Amino acid sequence: MRLFTAVYPSARALAHLDLALGGVGLHAVADPGSGLRWLPREQRHVTLVFHGEVPDGAVPAYVDALHAVLAGIGPFELDLAGSGTFGGRTLWVGLGGDVAVLRDLSGHVADAAGTAGLPAGDRAGGRPHLTVARASAARVGADRTRRRATRRAGAGPGEGGQGAPFTQWSRALTVYRGPAWAVTEVAVVSSALGAGRSGGPLHTLEAVVPLGGAAAARQ
Repeated sequence: MRLFTAVYPSARALAHLDLALGGVGLHAVADPGSGLRWLPREQRHVTLVFHGEVPDGAVPAYVDALHAVLAGIGPFELDLAGSGTFGGRTLWVGLGGDVAVLRDLSGHVADAAGTAGLPAGDRAGGRPHLTVARASAARVGADRTRRRATRRAGAGPGEGGQGAPFTQWSRALTVYRGPAWAVTEVAVVSSALGAGRSGGPLHTLEAVVPLGGAAAARQ
């Protein structure tokens, strides 16, 4: 199975982000057009470690290792803040709050993966983020061709569209800041490519592991 470990924003944080996205471009969120895909709210997560393909029976030992390494890490707070794109094809929202603790948590998760014999090659590093939407290479290429044609036709700045598919959103969300939420657990999730909504991945929750002190913090 294809596996990753992540933290998920609260329902309140995700709802606040949806309102912000709707304020930037409601029609395009509801109907993004060919070559654009908005991630469903339930799939919006902050990856701690991406493990890739692992044996189906590897999860229990990994979860045991997670319990051991996370026992000493207490709950902390994050918020969604800022935005940008990766190569014009991926729209992301950044993080604020205790980001240093998040990076430390990612390192502990990677340690647990190593203990269980799982790969941990892709970690939350210098720019932890939450992916919001993706564009196909064909859509990015078509937009680039349209911009070149517009320039050749002599259109002035700002004419002929908004540039790359996510330019409008990334610029508008640069100053975005959502409500804080408490990170109290990590999720181990499997991902089946192409098996989900509109040809996207199907995510299945394999395990939830609490941070140390999380139960006491909720009392």
